[in-house]
Amino acid sequence: MVDAPALLLESGIDPGVAGWTCLTPPACARGQSPVWLGIEDRLYWLDTGLQRLWRLHVPSGHSEWRELPQTPGGLMPCRRGGWLLALRDGVYHLPAWDLPLQRIAEAPYDVRRCRFDAAVCDPWGRLWLASSAEACEHVDGALYCLRARDRQRPELVLVRSGWPTSAALVWSVDGQTLYWTDGTANALWALPMLDPARWPPQLGAPMPSHRLLANAGNTGRLAGATVDRDGRYWVAREAGARVQCLSPSGHVLLELPLPVRSPTAVVFGGPDLRSLFVVSARQHRSASELNAHPNSGAVFARRLAVTGVPAARYWD
Repeated sequence: MVDAPALLLESGIDPGVAGWTCLTPPACARGQSPVWLGIEDRLYWLDTGLQRLWRLHVPSGHSEWRELPQTPGGLMPCRRGGWLLALRDGVYHLPAWDLPLQRIAEAPYDVRRCRFDAAVCDPWGRLWLASSAEACEHVDGALYCLRARDRQRPELVLVRSGWPTSAALVWSVDGQTLYWTDGTANALWALPMLDPARWPPQLGAPMPSHRLLANAGNTGRLAGATVDRDGRYWVAREAGARVQCLSPSGHVLLELPLPVRSPTAVVFGGPDLRSLFVVSARQHRSASELNAHPNSGAVFARRLAVTGVPAARYWD
């Protein structure tokens, strides 16, 4: 790792564990898909372990959750308000927090053995979804795309199959590259968009953007990720007790140690998109780990000197 550039950290901020603020009790089994909704000053995220949708009003510190009927795998905001949730048996629209879910697309796989495990919207309003077979530890994933909602039940198409299980899907700032995070192999793949106007969409041949092998210098597996305005890639290292920032060329620019061992996903938020939020896991952690890290399962935040990008929305 190279020395952390000063421009990534606010002046006077401790680059270590002391720089983080714990925002919630450790009540989440496994956090995933954090999304910042600026109009509400709220952070939303999923709990895949307890099948819940959480939200936190950051100025007041008030957090709440609602039950979900199945294991969730992705959460994205809609242009007209509300949310899309990827659940085991399909994609659902949630018009508002207190309203019932409405399924708009059925899952294109055997729901007894597969589920969606990552989702992201591209700049053209389409939802991209990765699925995996739960009995397989590596190669049995697929990538799908849900068309913008120009009809009651938008078309969901298969884009690529036979891929590693995805820990995160992230689009580059210019929308020309889809980053596929393979947590099992600790590899980050870049898939170029060939023609954004084409339907069904097509991606070019994948190329390894960066590979982080599990060794003494890079412990933990790659988990949920995001990008900042300058194209740097920020990723949680689950079981590695840190967040890493990678340059567009794949060099590690910065490592931020965390007060928990298992961060699971990151996102930029706050009024100026300069707060980095991290969700974490408590489920399946050992008693010794929970004793050493009692806030496992909480949400953390810290200020940075870089700016994130707003979440892309699904065009409904």
